[in-house]
Order: sequence, then structure tokens, then C-alpha cells
Amino acid sequence: MDPAPVRSEGVTETMTAPTSAPGTWERFESLYRSCRDDVYAYVCTLLRDPAAAEDVTALAFERAYRRRRTFDRRRGEERAWLFGIARNAALDELRRRRRTATLLTDPADAAEVAEPEGSEGAEVTLRRTAVQAALAGLSGREREIVALKFHAGLSNAELARVLGVSESNAGTLLYRTMEKLRKACNATA
Repeated sequence: MDPAPVRSEGVTETMTAPTSAPGTWERFESLYRSCRDDVYAYVCTLLRDPAAAEDVTALAFERAYRRRRTFDRRRGEERAWLFGIARNAALDELRRRRRTATLLTDPADAAEVAEPEGSEGAEVTLRRTAVQAALAGLSGREREIVALKFHAGLSNAELARVLGVSESNAGTLLYRTMEKLRKACNATA
């Protein structure tokens, strides 16, 4: 039989580890409120399925909340960290489906305003159609780059961290993708 455990003498109080940093919930809530629409738009661009994008967006925020203590500010901003988690969740979903998703419907534009009537409305519709057709002609990786830059509003450094490439490579990829998009839009015009 083991001897009785040795007890400390003269101890008047014990220390407890803090459960979380003060303000953790408030910081996460603020991150959620500022990024939820952008994360959804980004994920919807990758999956090309609004219903699945809702589920994956929720999953990404759940993963981010569970891993919030692992965030290291020295490695970048919270927004880029969150988009990395969302990207991984979307890629997990695509792998799970084992197929390339097809566009069922475009995500609603949160800033969409009623189109002006007359020739200006028709012109806006034509431009929008040209851009949608040009985006559909891009590869999945190129659509992802456009989504990260313009839906998520990430800087090239943040874009590089999410994609796992150098910052200069991220800038080059973005430039080439935008040139390809411009040419495709001009070809349809």
C-alpha cells in the first residue's frame, strides 16, 4: 500500500488558474459582429451554395470560439486568423462532398440598393452580368483570392497568411487574377 500523500503545512490560500482573459467574450462578440457577413460571403463564394455556406460559417465561428485562446497577435490580426479557420472549414466541406460545388445562386449583396430605372439600370445589370460571367470563368483558387481580397477585405499580408504563400506571391496572384477578370469582363462588353 502507498504511504499517505504528504500535505503542505502553513498554506493559507490556493491559487487558481484564470479561466479566460478578461473581456474574451466581448472581443469575440465584436469580432463576430464585424466579420459575420464577410465570412458568409467568402464561404459562399468558395462553396457556391448559400445553405451550406450558412452551416460552414457557423462551424467556423464555433471553431474560432473554441480556439480563441490559441490566437497569437504576433502572427497577425484576428480577422485574418478567422478567415483562415473559415477557409479550412469550407475546404473540409468540399472534401466531404468530394465534388466541385456549382453555383446555385449568388449571395445577396448586403449593400444592394434598388437599381435606377432607365438606361442606367440596364447598364448596371449588364455590368453585373459581365462580372458574374467572368467570375464563373475563374478557377476555384482565383475565385478564392477575389473573395478574400474583396469580400473579406484582407491586406496582401493577411491574404498570404491565409493562402500559405509569401506576401509578394499573394500580390502577384491577386494581380494576375484581376487582370484575367478585367480581360474577361472587357471581352463580354
